[in-house]
Amino acid sequence: GQDLPDGNYKFLHTSGQLEKKSAAMTQYLGVTNYRMWCMVATYGFCFGVELTMNNIVAAYLYDQFELDLVTAGTLASCYGLMNIFARSVGGLVSDYTSVKFGMRGRLWTLWVMQTLEGILCVFMALAKDSLGTTILFMVLFSICVQASEGASYGIVPYITRRALGVVSGYIGAGGNAGSTICMALFFTSSSIATYDGIMYMGFTIIGVTLLVVPIHFPMWGSMFFPGDPNVSEEDYYIAREFSEEEIKEGLALSVQKFCQNSYQERAPSMRPVESSEAKV
Repeated sequence: GQDLPDGNYKFLHTSGQLEKKSAAMTQYLGVTNYRMWCMVATYGFCFGVELTMNNIVAAYLYDQFELDLVTAGTLASCYGLMNIFARSVGGLVSDYTSVKFGMRGRLWTLWVMQTLEGILCVFMALAKDSLGTTILFMVLFSICVQASEGASYGIVPYITRRALGVVSGYIGAGGNAGSTICMALFFTSSSIATYDGIMYMGFTIIGVTLLVVPIHFPMWGSMFFPGDPNVSEEDYYIAREFSEEEIKEGLALSVQKFCQNSYQERAPSMRPVESSEAKV
């Protein structure tokens, strides 16, 4: 076996095919990319909402509908149970829309799924007088939460290549931070009923998800604006993140492979056409 598709980790380092990154440099590249901060916020209101609901939903069902603890806990477990398939569905839909529309399809997928998540969260709160309707909306809400998480990580690998670890870490931590914020804002004050807290959280999800709109990749575009055909993936991932000396040293070779693979994130009309020789 081997560590990576291109070979063993030690060999790639010693041969210069895999760079030894500077922690300070990768940190700088990550935190200065505004797309990361947009995703930190949006992920805080999908994964963060999942953690929040795991904390409150059993107690909510117990108090609101006067269920016994076993029944309330069993019904509440349906929320987390959607993880069996829903997160993968989000990733699959993101990949499908990427094939059809490129990166702009991925961005629209995340926005639609997470906005629907917020709407269903509000509906769950409004169904406070009916246990059956509450459970129905809770399950649909959960499916959209998990799918939004999968759709989020359909975008994350493209934010940066050289500082991908930093960006992934910040965005993942954004989920935990989002849960802390939701609990503090909506579920700690005795003056806010739990169903009202759930409704306020739903409206907040819808608002925060608007941060998907300004995410723009110069070569691929954003939700409402196309990319610039004069900007290439190499411009974004290599010229922007590597110095000329580093490029000459061959440190960007592995990123070049990623650039070539990511041509498929372009709009279909802008993708390179495979030659007949390449297809054979």
